[in-house]
Amino acid sequence: MIYKFIFISDEEADFMREISIDSEATFFDLHNAVLDAVKYDKDAMTSFFICNEDWEKEQEVTLVEMDTTADIDNYVMDQTPLEELITEEHQKVLYVFDYISDRAFFMELKEIIPGQSLAQAVCSASLGVAPEQYKLEDIDFVAAPTGKKDADIFDENFYGDEGFDMDELDNESFSDMNFDDDYSLS
Repeated sequence: MIYKFIFISDEEADFMREISIDSEATFFDLHNAVLDAVKYDKDAMTSFFICNEDWEKEQEVTLVEMDTTADIDNYVMDQTPLEELITEEHQKVLYVFDYISDRAFFMELKEIIPGQSLAQAVCSASLGVAPEQYKLEDIDFVAAPTGKKDADIFDENFYGDEGFDMDELDNESFSDMNFDDDYSLS
């Protein structure tokens, strides 16, 4: 069988891609087809989420093996055929491609074509420009030294608590510690 997926982005109104892929292909094959269709780098952590009709996440398929509890099934992209978790038309899937900013493509199985197969996935329709892979404005970078004194940089807001009092960290706070002992890392 051939699965035809359509995927869109909530960031770009005129963006759409359609991917045709064999139902026996793995989620890893679909992952590569999606990234190829939008010309994204393949070095980011990604996941598929099988969703209900309201786009609520139900089952995750991860790029790499994750440690989970024994009572939760762990699906890995390169070990999971599409037809194992996707079985009916209009099934909804989220493809999270940017974990830092929690951005995803909204995918839907548009059509199942029985009696046919594909050797590899193809982007069978393309409309518009894909959103940028990463939103750099959402990533906090550590600033290079500015020549300011530490007291100017590391004020109470640095610690995430506007009620934090720098004076609380005076030498008396460590008065019960014995610094005479030799603490070596060897």
